[in-house]
Amino acid sequence: MRSESEVPIPDNPYSIPVADRLKRLPPYLFGKINKVKYEKRVAGIDVIDLGMGNPTDPPDPLIQEKMTQALQDPKNHRYSVSNGIGNLRAEVSKRYWKRYGVRLNPDDEIIACIGSKEGYSHMCLGLMGPGDTAIVPSPTFPIHMYSVMLAAGNVIALDVREPEKFLQNVAYTCDHLYPKPKVVVVNFPHNPSSTVIEADFYVELVKLAKKYNFMVISDFAYADICFDGYVAPSFLATPGAIDVGVELTSMSKSYSMAGWRIGFCAGNKEMVRALSTIKGYYDYGIFQAIQIAAIVAMRHCDASIETLAQKYQNRRDALCDGLERLGWEIERPKAGMFVWAKIPDQYASMGSIDFSMKLLEEGGVAVSPGRGFGEDGEGYLRLAIVENTQRLRQAVREIGKCAPVATAEASP
Repeated sequence: MRSESEVPIPDNPYSIPVADRLKRLPPYLFGKINKVKYEKRVAGIDVIDLGMGNPTDPPDPLIQEKMTQALQDPKNHRYSVSNGIGNLRAEVSKRYWKRYGVRLNPDDEIIACIGSKEGYSHMCLGLMGPGDTAIVPSPTFPIHMYSVMLAAGNVIALDVREPEKFLQNVAYTCDHLYPKPKVVVVNFPHNPSSTVIEADFYVELVKLAKKYNFMVISDFAYADICFDGYVAPSFLATPGAIDVGVELTSMSKSYSMAGWRIGFCAGNKEMVRALSTIKGYYDYGIFQAIQIAAIVAMRHCDASIETLAQKYQNRRDALCDGLERLGWEIERPKAGMFVWAKIPDQYASMGSIDFSMKLLEEGGVAVSPGRGFGEDGEGYLRLAIVENTQRLRQAVREIGKCAPVATAEASP
């Protein structure tokens, strides 16, 4: 009889059978860029990071002071309710009325989220399942697509850069698909392409939603970062919108509170209830001190929003002016935190991923390749305007050195 030590051990004694939902996710296209960026920084090499919409500006001092005060109250360190404290939801209701003329019941038409991304992902779990289909905008911010997939739903991505054509394609899809789409996702100002719309777009979208019986999720994360007098319309300000959908907003961009992770879902109470049910099982709510600071932000810090939007506009101009002098074709965004830049023709054959790697490896400038946002993003780069104007001008100089354009004038 053999002892245990003599029993042969197979080369692969045990495998980890991950869930099928993970197998539906494609390889992470930004992984290679992030790896090189990390290696450069570890080696002490300066990298100008325009790859992620990660605000570099701190919140208003008043918000920070309130957070400091709230930290001293022992009650704020306990579990918080998952839908957000009552005063916070009431403040969101007041803000919608003040800014958009929309009346919302804070008890059942508003819920606090751990950032709008969490709210969207869990909303997909609350609304969708096997056999359900969602229409999402293309080029596609990854979470818009992958949250549907993780909820076992199907995705149809429609190009959103011509909004009127997008609406026509939504109607065509609903006419020719069975079962009809259950959810339509919109995101204006759009990430990554910075496409914007006027209020009449939502009027037509609500009509389509009622005709074809689909729900609408509006991702309104960049609501307040607008330029040149443009004002982004709220989906919920549209007559009948609350009958068919919800809107997700965030403190991340408007108040530079990205790391605080606080946002909101507002609108149709049955959809809000679905999200509340999911969240009730998944989390205990946002740290209460953050919620209290968020109340102060909405009550007293609107002036800082205007200041911040002007700062982003100055950054947009610095980046676009520089790239235009290099010979790039640039369409200046009216809103958002990104410039969606067409790759110069002489480098187009490289593809957006390889061209992004070239800028990073040779110029020390990290950007997001358009291909990372789906096939409709190929040929473009997304450049975040999160660095100060001096750093952005430095980025332009480095881009000009490692990727000169044949027709370009002298670099700045």
